[in-house]
Amino acid sequence: MSTPPLRIRKAAVLGAGVMGAQIAAHLTNADVETLLFDLPAKDGDPNGIVLKAIQNLTKLSPAPLADKSRAASIIPANYDQHLALLGECDLVIEAIAERIDWKRDLYAKIAPHLKKDSILASNTSGLSINALADVLPEHLHEHFCGVHFFNPPRYMHLAELIPCAKTLPEVVSGLEAFLTTTLGKGVVIAKDTPNFIGNRIGVFSMLSAMYHTQALGLGFDVVDALTGPAIGRPKSATYRTADVVGLDTMGHVIKTMDDTLPDDPWHQFFKAPEWLSGLVAQGALGQKTGAGFYRKVGKDILVLDPAKRDYVKETGTVSDEVAAILKIKAAPERLAKLRASADPQAQFLWASLRDLFHYTAYHLAAIADNARDVDFAIRWGYGWKQGPFELWQDAGWKQVASWINEDIAAGKAMSNAPLPDWVLDGRDGVHEARGSFAPSIGGLRPRSENPVYKRQYFPDRILGETPNLGSTIFETDAVRFWHLDADIGILSFKTKMNTISPAVLDGIQQAVTHAEQNLAGMVIWQFGEPFSAGADLGAASASLAAGKIDEFEQGVNLFQQTSMRIKHALVPVVSAVRGMAFGGGCEFQMHSAKTVAALESYIGLVEAGVGLLPAGGGLKELALRAAQSAIGGDVFGVLKNSFETIAMAKVSASAFEAKELGLLRATDTVVFNAYELLYVAITEARALAERGYRPPLPARAIAVAGDTGTASFKASLVNMLEGRFISPHDFEVSSRIADTLCGGVVERGSLVDEQWLLDLERKHFVALAQMPKTQERVMFTLKTGKPLRN
Repeated sequence: MSTPPLRIRKAAVLGAGVMGAQIAAHLTNADVETLLFDLPAKDGDPNGIVLKAIQNLTKLSPAPLADKSRAASIIPANYDQHLALLGECDLVIEAIAERIDWKRDLYAKIAPHLKKDSILASNTSGLSINALADVLPEHLHEHFCGVHFFNPPRYMHLAELIPCAKTLPEVVSGLEAFLTTTLGKGVVIAKDTPNFIGNRIGVFSMLSAMYHTQALGLGFDVVDALTGPAIGRPKSATYRTADVVGLDTMGHVIKTMDDTLPDDPWHQFFKAPEWLSGLVAQGALGQKTGAGFYRKVGKDILVLDPAKRDYVKETGTVSDEVAAILKIKAAPERLAKLRASADPQAQFLWASLRDLFHYTAYHLAAIADNARDVDFAIRWGYGWKQGPFELWQDAGWKQVASWINEDIAAGKAMSNAPLPDWVLDGRDGVHEARGSFAPSIGGLRPRSENPVYKRQYFPDRILGETPNLGSTIFETDAVRFWHLDADIGILSFKTKMNTISPAVLDGIQQAVTHAEQNLAGMVIWQFGEPFSAGADLGAASASLAAGKIDEFEQGVNLFQQTSMRIKHALVPVVSAVRGMAFGGGCEFQMHSAKTVAALESYIGLVEAGVGLLPAGGGLKELALRAAQSAIGGDVFGVLKNSFETIAMAKVSASAFEAKELGLLRATDTVVFNAYELLYVAITEARALAERGYRPPLPARAIAVAGDTGTASFKASLVNMLEGRFISPHDFEVSSRIADTLCGGVVERGSLVDEQWLLDLERKHFVALAQMPKTQERVMFTLKTGKPLRN
């Protein structure tokens, strides 16, 4: 008999600090009823500390809440009055300060109130889970573990799951499934060692970079130029990351390593550099205090110069030689040239990577089950494109291992600890299609067999893995139509940023026809982000520049008819959205039978930003939805939200916010784990087909706000124009948006059909596209990727 799934109806988070409050926010995002606990306030409302933390959630950027209204769903509580409420909770997450004595005291206090089968988890970033378990009653050991979220918990994919010695296997697997599907996390099972996997390797990488910064006399801004996107890491690189994390927090994590890893061969380096300690002593703790390694003065970003003990203007750039080396695509050649170069920047990169490889290989057996978990922990927790083992294997395992050995023998490495025997056993790496190296078995460990991963048709890949690309139905230069299951087709675009070109429109039409004739349904899904950046403006501008106005209008008409083809297909067309869905991409999903959107979907009809209006049926669809939802026939009242959204080119900050903006329907599905998106979309398409799906009837009696509605919108625009909040061309664009949404020059309450609204869209779009101000905006955006206000 299989283990029943873990059901979490209600949760509690203990500690309303930065992490605790944001964990509570993300549980609430996922519709988990959540209590947030902290100490009672000394004055006023006993829940004052928690209430302040909840209020602060609505102000933070990036936003912890998928929409601000969810803040009201978090239940405030305090330890003096509300401990009995813990008896209602299936999951309790402790997220107080990293003091083992404080955590133990809290556990002793709450233990009598926990129900027998509830799970207690600590969000500690590195304290021993077994040591924390000691204070708990014996029966709670089986339901206790570490669950370490990375900051900010809504956005960082990694969650480390750390069992204690007695944690039941079904608790671990159940939590893994809950974290994966409900909260959208990438779960790595870590061993109970200090700082676990992500911070053990990630913080060492930063310490190594700091050591070599000093040894080679490089500036902090130079090191950040070297250790950011130039080598596949986030823009925050090394020292900006430290500023974001907080230099006091960074110092604390380093001290934890110093205190808890006395036998580590690299122990002598587990000390905060003098300049880091000096900044902390001065109260310069990074971003939260306005100064750390960097300080912003006016519009200038200044960087600390340790020699001058003062901030100076940023001047750090990658040298020409190193820049040329980093452009080499072949990883073995790139790393060989870095090692051979006398340039201090090249030597810094080689030395930092060498010591990272050395440290990670030496400690693999102690901290993780296998090499895959280490690489995923660093990729998901620190935002690297490749983990340390992937970088090493990609650069040539045997050659790099011999170089590391040479440097150890020559005393150049940070430690003289020998490489493990398995590194030098003749292998070509640690990752293969069959699995990743696990020291405990001396062989390859395949991926987890937890049933939750059957929902991921295309999980995040590790080096050496090849995906099952399914069977191709047809393929062109612009699209591929294929399937994994014989009855549901999948359409994927092949254009840059998945933009929509005439060839993509043709591909959609062809796919719908094939699906109607041969399949139960189809899904529009992309292999990566974005879903679509919208219409290919460059292609459209070419025909316009050539004066082919009729051809240009025919192209717009084809776009509209393709949207309508999606909407009225005889089989369900489901859009699977993640990342950006702009312009035409947004319009296609609006016309789908259903949209399945990842939580982190950024959806918008952004054409006003380039002096145009949506003309792929988006305005038509908003007008139709307004008519369908208007209470008492007040269409204009419903359209106010839509007009503001389109005229201001608003983009949702989440899938939930897209519902608030009217760009997703209330009935559309939100998925928290983007790797489960295709599975859910196919399931939804099949469910619609099984229910005997029929497309909606053509709408022939749409009540519109008419010319009085347009006049009302224009009146507000005049005030904005006179106040110089908008330009004359903004007024022109917004007026045409208003005219389309309101149904043109007809009386209020007039009934029109969908084609009438499409014709209005197309007329205004073509007119705007011929205006010099719009053409300036389009060209500027194509060149810079930024909007122009002219």
